Amino acid sequence: MFVPKRIIFEKDSLEYSMAKNILNRFKNKDGIEIIKLTSNKIKQHIPGEDLFSYYREGKKTLVVGVKKSLKFQSCKPSAHYQLPLVSGCMGQCEYCYLNTKLGDKPFVKIHVNIDDILNQAQKYIDERLPDITIFEGAATSDPVSVEPYSYSLEKAVVFFGERKNARFRFVTKYNDIDSLLDLNHNEHTEIRFSINTSSVINKYEHFTASRDKRIEASIKAIEAGYPVGFLIAPVFIYDNWKEEYHDLLLQLRKKLPNDLKFPITFEVISHRYTTTAKNIIVQVFPENELPMNDEERKFKYGQFGYGKYIYPKESLDEIKEFFMKEIEELFNNKEVKYII
Repeated sequence: MFVPKRIIFEKDSLEYSMAKNILNRFKNKDGIEIIKLTSNKIKQHIPGEDLFSYYREGKKTLVVGVKKSLKFQSCKPSAHYQLPLVSGCMGQCEYCYLNTKLGDKPFVKIHVNIDDILNQAQKYIDERLPDITIFEGAATSDPVSVEPYSYSLEKAVVFFGERKNARFRFVTKYNDIDSLLDLNHNEHTEIRFSINTSSVINKYEHFTASRDKRIEASIKAIEAGYPVGFLIAPVFIYDNWKEEYHDLLLQLRKKLPNDLKFPITFEVISHRYTTTAKNIIVQVFPENELPMNDEERKFKYGQFGYGKYIYPKESLDEIKEFFMKEIEELFNNKEVKYII
């Protein structure tokens, strides 16, 4: 669970019950600064003389605000729309792609007008009837770490569980999902867990749950009847990478029940980075050992108009061949959505 150093309440946010509940929960806690804004100028209340220090203070900051724009962003290919419950993440993963999108906004922000957000989701659902509309709840965030006091996922899971023509999915690196286990989800929500080798997690994924805790949480979700998937990302090529990813998959296989109701899904994404993200990463993590040598990568334009540096074709082919073989041999009831 994310316990912030400071909580900033944007103007008008305390008119909503979610904000009031968060204030009541934390207002008497030692060491937590409570800031109530009369405007929405957030940055001046987060200390930091440079990006290095501002990032670290920002990661300790919770912003509670109202989602003004209710035009949802698209979320292809995994879903039709993003569901904007939360933005940002308490984790400090050195490689994180949010360094491109949220490099100057490293704080976690909860949107308290969840009823407005879900009502807007209903409009998008109605527009696409009779087709099923899929919403992604973690496109620019990891909402699980604030779920113990936001209850945003709980409300979304119940909402989508009641709708025949809608589905919900989110991905997490955390294990605080116990409050979701007894909900009436009607199998309409897919919970995905981002997993990686212990070497990668320990080296790059700071302030996240361990590999084994993520796997344990995934088993709880399966036993609660949720469709469950695994995002193996980013895949790094390093000494003994095949042995360690084999061990990761083997440990997962050993823990999975044999009577899966739904096939577990796999999404495998190799490490890539943008120039913008790299420039921020080297300021925020000057001691990083990420493999970001442009000369060793292939430059590729992405679907959003900016380019990224990916592994060369022979390396990508090796990754694809390895994971296809491993997943095929180790898992029976499974679906590989993509390996890129």
